[in-house]
Amino acid sequence: MRPTIAILDFGSQYTQVIARRVRESRVYCEIFPHDITAKELEEHGVVGVILSGGPASVYEAGAPGIDAAILRGRWPVLGICYGMQLMAHVLGGEVALEGKREYGPATLEVTQRAAIFEGLGTSERAWMSHGDTVRRLPDGFHAIASTERLAVAAMSDGAKRFGVQFHPEVAHTPRGGEVLRNFLYRVVGAKGDWTSAAFVDEAVAEIRSEIGAGHAICALSGGVDSAVAAALVAKAIGDRLTCVFIDTGLMRLNEGAEVIRMFGTRLRLVHVDASERFLRRLEGVEDPERKRAIIGEEFIRVFEEEAAKIARSLGVKGGGAPLLGQTSKLDHIVHGTIYPDVIESKSRDSKTSARIKTHHNVGGLPADMTLVNVEPLRRLFKDEVRRVGAELAIPEDTLWRHPFPGPGLAVRVLGPVDREKLDILRCADAIFLEELRAADLYRTVAQAFAVLTPVRSVGVQGDYRTYGYLVALRAVTTDDFMTADWARLPYDLLERASARIVNEVPSVNRVVYDVSSKPPATIEWE
Repeated sequence: MRPTIAILDFGSQYTQVIARRVRESRVYCEIFPHDITAKELEEHGVVGVILSGGPASVYEAGAPGIDAAILRGRWPVLGICYGMQLMAHVLGGEVALEGKREYGPATLEVTQRAAIFEGLGTSERAWMSHGDTVRRLPDGFHAIASTERLAVAAMSDGAKRFGVQFHPEVAHTPRGGEVLRNFLYRVVGAKGDWTSAAFVDEAVAEIRSEIGAGHAICALSGGVDSAVAAALVAKAIGDRLTCVFIDTGLMRLNEGAEVIRMFGTRLRLVHVDASERFLRRLEGVEDPERKRAIIGEEFIRVFEEEAAKIARSLGVKGGGAPLLGQTSKLDHIVHGTIYPDVIESKSRDSKTSARIKTHHNVGGLPADMTLVNVEPLRRLFKDEVRRVGAELAIPEDTLWRHPFPGPGLAVRVLGPVDREKLDILRCADAIFLEELRAADLYRTVAQAFAVLTPVRSVGVQGDYRTYGYLVALRAVTTDDFMTADWARLPYDLLERASARIVNEVPSVNRVVYDVSSKPPATIEWE
């Protein structure tokens, strides 16, 4: 079991950022709900605990709490903002109900050289976001930093329990990364062995143990996640993995041919053209959640049919899907689920984390499907997936492809989907991506795409009045896809893309650029 830093989530908007910073320090961590018990943490191989911030007051009815045994000194603990206040409260200190509100930059005065401040100056900039403050320290604790407004901006028991009122995880605390690394290395004693090569070795061993002598099947979309998942499982079990590429008819321009070209010689690949089936099912459907449900259901049915064929080819008698889980021949299904999918889909298990949308990779299988899930990437963030892919020698063109939603272009055509609209969108999207690549900006944005809206407007083309579609272009920058900002693309690039789209794509006469961040918007429009 890999030694793990547990990050307890108290509802902070920065909880995932803490996890990112810990992983960037080459230390493995996982996010857990705040109400996990000390015993459960033991079972996860936890060696240190970080308490996130959160919007609550420790005195509010229903405020998120913690198993006090976690704070009793068994593990090194770092409390951040609300986490510090909760630590002080539970250990017998006092938190001010009407503390001085402090939001934004502050000057942190380090009053005692503690382990977490090793290497820092006596005066550092830090980012504050709090109302309540620690008024009286718990027994055995002392203040190690202050600000102009706070007598206790950080505290320590002199050993391995620390609290900081500021947020070391955000970029606005310039040397916050050093504070976290000091905790990880100087206090916890982490080894810094969370590397791509180490992950590949661990994952291959786990996959071999899980699948044994059986066979596995993987739905390969050609995206980064499914490609890396497939390559990892193939490394573990070789040609006992069969990949199925289902062309839904909802893919980008020439994408199907690209997937076959890229993976047809690297993996055992079955290609299925099911585009007509999907378009028939989607006819007249407007609601995006209904689209997702239809596509997910149809995808699974097509996949089941192909699994049955593969089972028969492997000598499984009967060859029906219900039989698949009862044989050692074909009994595992590989998913490209990654850690943000898990985090955003866990609201049923957490009172402090809200689900934004259901991800098709998490919990998307019907109850009667008996294949066992294999999710080799569920511990990784997107950038970690790419590094693992590079370790597995996957071509850069694949590794740096922008993410593509499971329902494909169906959720980028707003309203009912048909072949004509899909073809319009495919062409507009391809032009936008071509222009990004020509400007050498494709890899500077995390995701870029076109959206075909149901809005039609009057235009003039060739002295004739037109009544064409409005296409919206979207490009974002992000590290983890949990939050995102709109990309500040050059005006001349946008001008070229717009001119080409209205001149080369029939039925489009207007192009707009989306300048919304996530939140409040999501990256996709539907």
